[in-house]
Amino acid sequence: MRAKNRLSSQFLKTAPVGKHCDGAGLWFVKRADGGAQWVQRVTVHGRRREMGLGGFPALSLAEARKRADHWRKMAATGRDPIKEREAEQRAARREDISLAILTADAFEARKAELKGDGAAGRWLSPLNIHVLPQLGRVPVTDLDQRDIRDTLAPIWHTKADTARKAMNRLSIVLRHAAALGLDVDLQATEKAKALLGKSRHVPKNIPAMAWADVPTFYASLEEPTLTHLALRLLILTGVRSTPLRNIRLDEIEGDVWTVPAEAMKGRKGATEAFRVPLCSEAQRIIDLARPHARNGFLFPNTRGGVISDMTLSRHMERRGLEARPHGFRTSLRTWLAEATDAPHEVAEAMLAHVVDGGVVRAYRRTDYLEQRAKLMERWADHVTGGAGQVIKLAGAG
Repeated sequence: MRAKNRLSSQFLKTAPVGKHCDGAGLWFVKRADGGAQWVQRVTVHGRRREMGLGGFPALSLAEARKRADHWRKMAATGRDPIKEREAEQRAARREDISLAILTADAFEARKAELKGDGAAGRWLSPLNIHVLPQLGRVPVTDLDQRDIRDTLAPIWHTKADTARKAMNRLSIVLRHAAALGLDVDLQATEKAKALLGKSRHVPKNIPAMAWADVPTFYASLEEPTLTHLALRLLILTGVRSTPLRNIRLDEIEGDVWTVPAEAMKGRKGATEAFRVPLCSEAQRIIDLARPHARNGFLFPNTRGGVISDMTLSRHMERRGLEARPHGFRTSLRTWLAEATDAPHEVAEAMLAHVVDGGVVRAYRRTDYLEQRAKLMERWADHVTGGAGQVIKLAGAG
């Protein structure tokens, strides 16, 4: 049998699923899904290495043999073909060191740290909208503080939060470029801030309803519609809109709703979910919403997803209210401060706020679920018409 060139073009067209050797370390791999690819096996310093050469039929038999011969000869000199190819790819990428390319590369490196691997696009959007249209083609090594200043000046005072995020992202991209060995000015963003000056923008808090007014509003949500039920559960649990709107039936077990870690804002990289105690009224609202459930979601919309945050906000806006759904977290926190003696750490845990440093949290392994459950029942008593009297928590200290 021939040591090389064992396969033929005719055979490749009807090759069965499996690995087929062409000789000299070149293999044709036919997958069960119908696709196929070329794989080259080489031995370097006594260690066998396996590298993909490309897919078939895009890479023909003749071209696959040429590539295999190239990498086989390289391995014979003691050089690792896989590392050599990676070096070539890196060199090719360096030929285009525009800000747009480096931004995409930096994003890929950070995706694992972002919620949902950054699929929502929020990390990139400040740059995609306000920076890359003007500076995307500029080599990152040429980028200076004047470029950044001129680009962000139009939004520096009017959209301060967006401008701040864009500046922070730019700083990350520059550090990423420096780590790749590119000669960039790591101080460019700080210099740009000095040129732009202090922002005149005054941030506004999300309007919140006074806790004393919540019972009247809650009572007005009397129809068993998804919007009314979602707003009721939002008020009762004190969670943010996103996890509330995306609540799934399989996250609810008895009187506890477990919010997945990736759904919790400010808990990037968290490995623990957040438990929300469900008071009797919250469980009643969930039971009323169950008939609406679809695809596992308690609050679905007609398009296969879930109801939007705008749906909840517009409901309140149409009622002539200044307050917005997120503001009910403020209502709850203010009630905790003014109408209960809940310890600070318990009150903050009610809203899933992270308090203290990592070392302290590592030793304090409790989420105060029992104390929070009692407070949630009292909060429900208030919003459903109770007096909101001062509550004493036995043993909460």
